[in-house]
Amino acid sequence: MVFTHDTTASLLAAVELVNSAVEPDTLTGPWLDDFYARHRYTGSHAGDARELDAVRALRTLLRRLLTSDRDAAVDLVNEVLAAHRAVPRLVRHDGLDYHIHVVHPDTPLADRIAAETAMAMIDVIRSDEMSRLSVCADEACDGLVLDLSRNRSRRYCSTTCGNRIAVAAYRARRR
Repeated sequence: MVFTHDTTASLLAAVELVNSAVEPDTLTGPWLDDFYARHRYTGSHAGDARELDAVRALRTLLRRLLTSDRDAAVDLVNEVLAAHRAVPRLVRHDGLDYHIHVVHPDTPLADRIAAETAMAMIDVIRSDEMSRLSVCADEACDGLVLDLSRNRSRRYCSTTCGNRIAVAAYRARRR
């Protein structure tokens, strides 16, 4: 495994959230409820329009953070952690062993996502693994890729993009 469980979980959630903005935009109230449950977030989840708007707005910052070069990512991480007054603490819940939470459980969901993503990026930056994050190799797609494979072979944000490229290449060879 490249990263700890909580780092991997935060990165997967952040990439999924950023990719929800790729057309067609899938971030709706029900999607956010599923996202919250799927990524095992804890703490407050209002489920209202205000929270949805805040999470939608967060995607731009997360995209910038996840696609920055290493030095720019450091600046963004420091800004996010300072803005959210992140105070790391170890917690254990829902069958998960000790892992880090950095904001109070009552903190709004968008702020928790931002702070937890910044904490995850600390591990990425410190281990000099920024190449694990990239933009989809499908030129028609703007999705992000989190490559956790050993040989760093993941190039597409989804199976859909990979299949689309493979089919196009097959058709081109058949002509």
